[in-house]
Amino acid sequence: MPLIRMHTEPDQTRQNAQPLVEIRGLKTHFFTDDGVVKAVEGVDLDIHANRTHCILGESGCGKSIMARSILRIVDAPGKIVEGSITYRPGDGRSVDLAKMRPGSRDLREIRGQDIAMIFQEPMSSLGPITKIGKQIVETIQLHRRVSKLEAKEQAIELLDKVGIPRPSERFEAYPFELSGGMRQRAMIAMALSCRPRLLIADEPTTALDVTTQAQILDLIAELKEELEMGVLLITHDLGVVSEVAEDVSVMYMGKVVEKGDVFSIFEDPRHPYTQALMQSVPKLGMEKRRRLPAIKGMVPHPLARPSGCAFRTRCGQAMAGICDKDEPRLLRTGKTDVACFLYQEEAANV
Repeated sequence: MPLIRMHTEPDQTRQNAQPLVEIRGLKTHFFTDDGVVKAVEGVDLDIHANRTHCILGESGCGKSIMARSILRIVDAPGKIVEGSITYRPGDGRSVDLAKMRPGSRDLREIRGQDIAMIFQEPMSSLGPITKIGKQIVETIQLHRRVSKLEAKEQAIELLDKVGIPRPSERFEAYPFELSGGMRQRAMIAMALSCRPRLLIADEPTTALDVTTQAQILDLIAELKEELEMGVLLITHDLGVVSEVAEDVSVMYMGKVVEKGDVFSIFEDPRHPYTQALMQSVPKLGMEKRRRLPAIKGMVPHPLARPSGCAFRTRCGQAMAGICDKDEPRLLRTGKTDVACFLYQEEAANV
């Protein structure tokens, strides 16, 4: 998808509203025989209603584990060891999802009904031997007091809403009988069956062709406006981010290294990692046969995390005696929050 900027200056009134989900100091670790893998290490994040917040970063940076932590569906031996996930249902209450038992009734009522998730690969997320319609009906009846006939009518209506042709026929289809795009649409229909207040989409278009990818993203954007729900979109595609996001957080090695509104992130990226990601994207009009800049090295092994700043081993601006000793804090500099020693003095004067 081309990298096209479609947004204007951020709406500060909406941006300053109380978050739908407020994450503070979240740490999710995996306790393995080889050691402790710190998949998420102190993430702060705000997700607002009727806004799309994109999480950007390379594979292995902790994006998916952070999202799964919200729903408390992190597989063993992983668990949340610190931090809070404050969810506001809209009735004046606030609940800390991090303190709720993963199998508790209260959490099950929130999961799927208030907060829903679209997984990266629908073929492995949908039941392979259960018809699509039945899976949606079961989801509806789990959270709503409706008859089986009413749930079926709602399921067919949802399949039609997400653009599946002949929804009454597709209701009786098995997942393997549908194309990748149709399966992803069925997953979206299932996720939206209870009109959630927050939709988490974990790279929902990775395995799809460009045309289907654009249709899925347009569909999510339309439904976000219609239902006024918050969207947390996980991706490594800068083109997707530029087109659909209002807010952006860049993650590296389990931490948020830069965050801000999409306009500021694309116009003036400040963290060396964010800058490197932007520079690695091909642009229209660039010279032929010119090599794209690449980020040197690889994401370090999670059990061999570098001391100090985790990005310093790949950073061309790393400062000896500074970046290798301490971890930079996420501080406000200019229009974005940045975790980099290059801006610590500037942040102190903001």
